Amino acid sequence: MSDGGPTDPKTLVIVPTYNERESLPVAVAAIAEHCPGVDVLVVDDNSPDGTGQLADDLARHDSRVSVLHRPGKQGLGVAYIAGFQEALNRGYELIVEMDADGSHRAADLKILLEVATGSPDVGLVLGSRWVRGGTVVNWPVHRLLLSRGGNLYTRMMLRLPVADATGGFRVFRAQTLRQLDLSSIQSAGYCFQVDMTRRVHKAGIRIREVPITFVERALGYSKMSNSIVREALWRVTVWGFQDLMAAVTRH
Repeated sequence: MSDGGPTDPKTLVIVPTYNERESLPVAVAAIAEHCPGVDVLVVDDNSPDGTGQLADDLARHDSRVSVLHRPGKQGLGVAYIAGFQEALNRGYELIVEMDADGSHRAADLKILLEVATGSPDVGLVLGSRWVRGGTVVNWPVHRLLLSRGGNLYTRMMLRLPVADATGGFRVFRAQTLRQLDLSSIQSAGYCFQVDMTRRVHKAGIRIREVPITFVERALGYSKMSNSIVREALWRVTVWGFQDLMAAVTRH
């Protein structure tokens, strides 16, 4: 990936935020350092800690940063769908999902974008923790087991040919998002990532996984909760049985 040359695809990094005042400036600065040719859209869900106002300040000082303010916290999926629609309306060619908490490294973003730029037949590039070369830093054992087990269950139930369907560091081609019915997506929590992966796979669009180093956040606090895990488990189970019944009906 070059530094924003004329042949680079127009790229937008969507960063959803809810109470990320400490980490957001660090994340935006890292993106600017490693990928100076990309734009950043902060989608803030009316964070009580003033993240939205801070994002506005960043945007005033950097023309590559813009902010989408939402009325309140409605879930990760809802925030990303709003960001996708904004990106498509503004004519971006590559659209990135990236967390604000530092767990997704801007150095890896550069690699993901290089793969997306050099592989026009790939509609979705996944930053993967669980392929060869991928790694996780500073996670407790229970988080490792939860992620590994969740991805294994997801692969079995949905027959997805990916090792890390739950990861939230990814690059979509705009054409891929246009082929999906974004208005029908109801997944609000982290199972949104699984939902998007399965929809891309069902549409026959090529997916490529690229190893990343996932670093546990150093600032702020994790949004993971038992209710998010239960939603993901329930939805994956329902989708799996729906796919099974559909296959039985076809035969």
